Amino acid sequence: MQTYDLEADGLRGLNAALQGASGNETGWEVVNPRGSHAIAVGLDARLDVTVKGSTGYYCAGMNQQATVRVAGSVGPGVAENMMSGTVIVEGDASQYAGATGHGGLLVIKGNASSRCGISMKGIDIVVGGNVGHMSAFMGQAGHLVVCGDAGDALGDSIYEAKLFVRGSVKSLGADCIEKEMRPEHIEKLRELLEKAGIDADPSEFKRYGSARKLYNFKVDNAY
Repeated sequence: MQTYDLEADGLRGLNAALQGASGNETGWEVVNPRGSHAIAVGLDARLDVTVKGSTGYYCAGMNQQATVRVAGSVGPGVAENMMSGTVIVEGDASQYAGATGHGGLLVIKGNASSRCGISMKGIDIVVGGNVGHMSAFMGQAGHLVVCGDAGDALGDSIYEAKLFVRGSVKSLGADCIEKEMRPEHIEKLRELLEKAGIDADPSEFKRYGSARKLYNFKVDNAY
């Protein structure tokens, strides 16, 4: 385990060291993050990075292969454009967590703010608490699991992302509807909850997805 003091040695040095790591030095601990932005971005090796405290914008953005754990909360855009690997947030996440993510797993043990999973393209996101309004807006692929409640306009203009919510949904966005929870969905949800380390009963969730009514142009909708 290598320890990096962000306050003493600076952000540029941290990201350069992590991005240049071969994967042989797998264990990293980052101390004194003090809410700094862009911590552990652009990683592309099988590293295990633990950030001991809360972070600012875009923590673990563009992640590939690495596992990044944040022992605190994160600012906007955690795991933005993530490709693979795992990002785990022990606290809460600000807005647009997991935005445009193509793959991998993002786990938020607390709550997530607005636009969680916006334009998701294959990422799996599991939230232990609630999500804010416009979550999964234009969600194209992947899964969003919400163990608490969802705010207004869930899944607005959604494509083929699959949404699972255990609590209440304040309102559904355009073209998002409740859908049948079939055995294969129960099994997939159970798998995601186990990977996230969250103890919840899949049978308590409802599934939401696209009604597919916005896929084709209708002249009646033109002004």
